[in-house]
Amino acid sequence: MKRSKLTPWRRIGLYCLAGAAALGALIWAFMPRPVTVETAVVSRGGFVKTVDEDGKTRARERYVVSAPIPGRLLRVALKAGAPVEKGRLLAVIVPSAPGLLDVRTERELSARLGTAQAERRRAAAAVERARVALEQARADLEHARQLAEKGFIPPTQVERDERDVEGKSKELSAEQFALHAAGHQVEQAQAALLRLKQEAEGKVSEQRFEIHSPVAGQVLRVIQESEAVVAVGQPILEIADPTELEVVIDVLTADAGEIRPGAPVRLDRGEGEVPLEGKVRLVEPAAFTKISALGVEEQRVNVVVDFVSPIDLWRNLGDAHRIDARITMLSRDDAIKVPVSALFRQQEQWAVFAVVDGRARARPIRITARNSREAMVEDGLAPGDRVIVYPGDRIHEGVRVDARAGHRDAPRAASGQDR
Repeated sequence: MKRSKLTPWRRIGLYCLAGAAALGALIWAFMPRPVTVETAVVSRGGFVKTVDEDGKTRARERYVVSAPIPGRLLRVALKAGAPVEKGRLLAVIVPSAPGLLDVRTERELSARLGTAQAERRRAAAAVERARVALEQARADLEHARQLAEKGFIPPTQVERDERDVEGKSKELSAEQFALHAAGHQVEQAQAALLRLKQEAEGKVSEQRFEIHSPVAGQVLRVIQESEAVVAVGQPILEIADPTELEVVIDVLTADAGEIRPGAPVRLDRGEGEVPLEGKVRLVEPAAFTKISALGVEEQRVNVVVDFVSPIDLWRNLGDAHRIDARITMLSRDDAIKVPVSALFRQQEQWAVFAVVDGRARARPIRITARNSREAMVEDGLAPGDRVIVYPGDRIHEGVRVDARAGHRDAPRAASGQDR
């Protein structure tokens, strides 16, 4: 049987086919492979931005009992935590005769009396201002309620006015406390000066000067417990009402600008304890410098928070107790969200790489706010868009990507932290 011979044309065709196959294999070998990426889907939902810092409790109004006259302070019997009622004997001072008969001491006591009287006048004016402010806040609240019933203003305005009335009421109570304390200082200064004059005239037989509590409360700290010689104005002990506590949180000045009075605060006392609720009453206007744990100077400002939870839940707290606080700076129920791990800067603007038809496309976006996990998008993305998270150096405009391995279809829920 004879073998069939290939014609020249068939031989040429086979050579061309083999060459094409070899060329295709060579092209495929050197063709760039798709970059495997991790992706997330832009979603719509709740967005919360908070600032988490350490805080400490503080007695709202404390009274520092000091020595009205120089002399020998007898040992203080009270201990920290002891309850005291108004008018209770706190300490006894035995004046020193040479000091009482000294002309300079008389001038010091007279100046102390004048200072106390001026402070009482200032406190009385502050009480009047606080009372007027409270009356105005109540009138605004009543007017807001009437407008809200007719649908002219939103209910949130009424809530803000209610918080304002509550804050003004506490301010009035604080100023009344200060006025009462100033009045007690005047009484102490008058008694000290009168005793000096009586000593000079030889009308005083018993060398004892008693100091009584100006307010009802609890002893926070005994500053001078042992018997000792004290000077005029030297502090002896501190008294405060344990049921009148507030929380002081120092935050960065960059965050303080976004915190508003009335903002909700979550207060955590530690593992196993029920979290407490609070609200911001005041962002103090003056900042201070604080050295961080890394040795960096930071400008910080105090945020004062009132408890909202019932007092039975935090009755066991005392003055200067540490507490973890989470202040809500921004909250939105219907926000377009993208993971912050997908963001990068492009020509001084935020951008992301969106996956379109299997390729990476740079897309500039505008964000309103961000926390540690998510950013709230104002423009540039829509719910359902897929973006690349953690884009590396291999990702650039138009590169082919493969999102099949290690992909994420939805970003994780935001924790609310911003650092």
